Amino acid sequence: MASVTPPALPGPHWTTVCALGSAQTLSWASSFYLPAVLAAPMARDLGVATPTVFAAFSLALIVSAAVGPAAGRLIDRRGGRPVLLATNGLFALALLGLALAPGPVAMFAAWALMGVAMGSGLYEAAFAALVRLHGPGSRNAITGITLIAGFASTVGWPLSAVMESAWGWRGACLGWAGLHLLLGLPLNALLPRVPAEVPGATTVTAQPAPAAAGAASQASAAADQSANANPTPADASMRTAIMLSIVFALVWFISTAMATHLIALLQAGGLSLAAAVAVGALVGPAQVAGRLLEFGVLRRLHPLLSARLAGLTHPLGVAVLMVVGPPAAVAFALLHGAGNGIMTIAKGTLPLALFGPQGYGARQGWMMMPARVMQAVAPVLFGLALERLGAGALWLSAAMALAAFAALMAIRPAR
Repeated sequence: MASVTPPALPGPHWTTVCALGSAQTLSWASSFYLPAVLAAPMARDLGVATPTVFAAFSLALIVSAAVGPAAGRLIDRRGGRPVLLATNGLFALALLGLALAPGPVAMFAAWALMGVAMGSGLYEAAFAALVRLHGPGSRNAITGITLIAGFASTVGWPLSAVMESAWGWRGACLGWAGLHLLLGLPLNALLPRVPAEVPGATTVTAQPAPAAAGAASQASAAADQSANANPTPADASMRTAIMLSIVFALVWFISTAMATHLIALLQAGGLSLAAAVAVGALVGPAQVAGRLLEFGVLRRLHPLLSARLAGLTHPLGVAVLMVVGPPAAVAFALLHGAGNGIMTIAKGTLPLALFGPQGYGARQGWMMMPARVMQAVAPVLFGLALERLGAGALWLSAAMALAAFAALMAIRPAR
C-alpha cells in the first residue's frame, strides 16, 4: 500500500508570516474579542439581557468545534489559501447579519454563522495552512503568527470601542465586515498556492524489498508473538491524540475563564477595581513575552518540554497569589499570561512534532473540538464557581492545570 508524503515548500517567507499574522489579528478581533465591547449595547438595543448575547457567542464556539474537522480536511487536500479567503467572506456575512439583526433570533443565527467562520478561519486553520505548505519546517512561522495575532485584543477592543462610539454597535459590526473585505481578503491572498507537484515529494510503499524479505518475515513473526503485549503504533497514536485533546480542553477552559472573570477574581482576592484592571492588562504583554521566549530559547527544546513548562505556570501563579495575597497579583498575571502564550503555540507545534504533517488539518480539527466546547461553557461554569467560592475558585483552575500537566507528562515523544 503506497502513501505520499505531503508536499513541502522551503520555509515560509517573512511576508507570508506577517500577512497571515495580520489577517489572524483581524479575524480574532472581529469575532472572539467582539462581545467584550459590543455585548452590552447589543443587548440593550435588541431588548435582551447581556448574558443572552454571551449565550449566542457560546453557540458560535460550539458551531466552530463542529466545523473544525471538515475545514481541516479541506485544507489538507486543497491548501489554506482558498479556505481562508472564503472565511473572510463568512466573517463579513456574519457581521452584516449582526448589524441588520432585528431581534434575538436573527442575532443567534448571525452568531451561528460566525461560528462557521471561526471554525475554519482562526488559528487552527492558519496553522494547518502553513503545515500543508511547509511541513515540519512550520514551527517558527506558527510562533511568528501568534506573536502578531497576540495583539488582537490590544487592537480589537479599542477599535471596536471607537467605532461603537462613533457609529453605534451596528455600525461597528459593519466596519469590521468592511475590514474583512478590504484588508482581510488581500492579506490572505498573499498566502502561496499549493503547487500541483513539489520536487522532493516522496512515495513510501509498504511492500518490502526482495533483499529484505527474509528479515521482514522474521520481524513479522516476532511481532505476531508480542502483539498482545505491546500496543500497536496506531494504538499509541490514538492514545496520544486523546491525551492532547484533554490537555487542550483543560487549558482552553482556564484561558477562557480567566479572560472572562479575571477582573472579578482579582477583586475577590482583595484588589480594588482600578488595581484589578491594571493587573489584568499585564496578561496580554505577558502572553507576547512567553511567545518571544518560545521563539528565542524554547525552540531549541522539543515542543512537549515547552508545553510541560507552560503547564506549571498557572498553578504556580495561583499558589503565590493565594499564599501571599494582593501583593502577588502582578506575579500571577505574568505567570498565567506567559504560560498561556506558550500553550497557544504548542497547540500548533506539538501535534506537528508528535504526528508529523500528514493529515495535520483534520487531526487538529478533531483534537480541538473538546477545547471549543470547554471554551463555550467556561464563562458560565467558572462564573458559578466564582460566585460560590470567591477567589478560592482559583484552586479549581489550578487543579485543572495540574491535570493537564499530568496528561502532558504521560505523553512520550516518538524516538
